[in-house]
Amino acid sequence: MDTDLYGLDGLDSSSRMNTDGPGLLFFEWFRDEWRGLMGMKYEALTNQIIQAFYVVYNTLGYGFLEKVYENALLLELGKMGLQVDNQLPITVYYHGQSVGEFFADLVVNDLVIVELKAAPTLLNEHEAQLLNYLNATSSEVGLLLNFGPKPQIKRKVFDNQHKHYRPKQ
Repeated sequence: MDTDLYGLDGLDSSSRMNTDGPGLLFFEWFRDEWRGLMGMKYEALTNQIIQAFYVVYNTLGYGFLEKVYENALLLELGKMGLQVDNQLPITVYYHGQSVGEFFADLVVNDLVIVELKAAPTLLNEHEAQLLNYLNATSSEVGLLLNFGPKPQIKRKVFDNQHKHYRPKQ
């Protein structure tokens, strides 16, 4: 699931109204209040990860293989004092039977799965991959970070109560 469950992230004042009247002011107030009330799960932590992403992106630029960015981000997050596991194996179960394993690029503070890409642009398949990783674990928040020609970030939330698959505890 996107964190923008109600379609407010894609909205700005010019996309819905062509007025300077009270409707515009109400819309801006409502959008900002709604975001404040909803909050974001692990917002401070994901902001730190995104900050580290931009440090690495601005230093290395575009064009390296994903592993180079993974190693650099691992160092940058460690400098921030965060606990980071890379290439963490996660077993997928089906009806109690192990059916496969995947490797999360990074898991930060045992809370946020970070999937890295070094692609021209993010695709729906990349987002589906992250959502499947979230579905197969007890992690509820994931970041998809692309070190492409333009940096791209997608933040996904998949609450455990909504998962079809319940990970083994």
